[in-house]
Amino acid sequence: MINLQRFKNRKALITGAAGGIGSALVKALKKEGALVAITDLDTSNVDADANFDGDLQNSQFCDELPLLANDKLNGLDILCNVAGVITRGNINEVTDEEYNLTMKVNVEAPFRLCRASIPIMKKGSAIVNVSSCWGLRSGPNHPLYTMSKAAIASLTQSLGLDHAHQGIRVNAVCPNEVNTSMIRSGFEVRGLNPDKAIEELNKTIPLGRIAEPEDIVDVILFLLSNESRYMCGSIVEVNGAKPVV
Repeated sequence: MINLQRFKNRKALITGAAGGIGSALVKALKKEGALVAITDLDTSNVDADANFDGDLQNSQFCDELPLLANDKLNGLDILCNVAGVITRGNINEVTDEEYNLTMKVNVEAPFRLCRASIPIMKKGSAIVNVSSCWGLRSGPNHPLYTMSKAAIASLTQSLGLDHAHQGIRVNAVCPNEVNTSMIRSGFEVRGLNPDKAIEELNKTIPLGRIAEPEDIVDVILFLLSNESRYMCGSIVEVNGAKPVV
């Protein structure tokens, strides 16, 4: 039986907390007893113990955020790098601005947040990064996105190896399509009806549907909990059996 208070009095920092996966993760951690600090561009609609509005493109903000969370919560046991952006288009279509945005948010921010968090974490702490199935096997016309998510998978494996001896576990979850505002906005940009597009996308998934945020959150919670105590540097795909094509 799952302990419904697995994270009682644990202190967590979550990025991308206003998004679909992030907001569901915040609710789940708080439900299981965690104290949660969050960040996003606007966190006013998310209930947390400490809210830090900010832009992950700001290097100084990323460097300081774990310390701010640590001071506010009186400790830091958990870091979840959930925030991310999807830049679409082949290499001849994407701009320098899109490159900078993708690398800043998807790669540099998690790097800086891990670098600032690990020195203040104690034995038994855990970090979960959100990579992507597309970071392991690239799909078409997303070179920036797939490159950035491959970097996060590699960073996770490196940190898992380097900090296991400290009792700090670092793992990553790799979703495929998830029913969030991010994927829906992508359909809208292409002039498609999001609901109908998701209905069609569901037909391509062997399990019958794309993931809901909670499907990903449950795996993140597992990786954060003592139930995954022997997992470190692991890259866990959550894809409904759908391959990247």
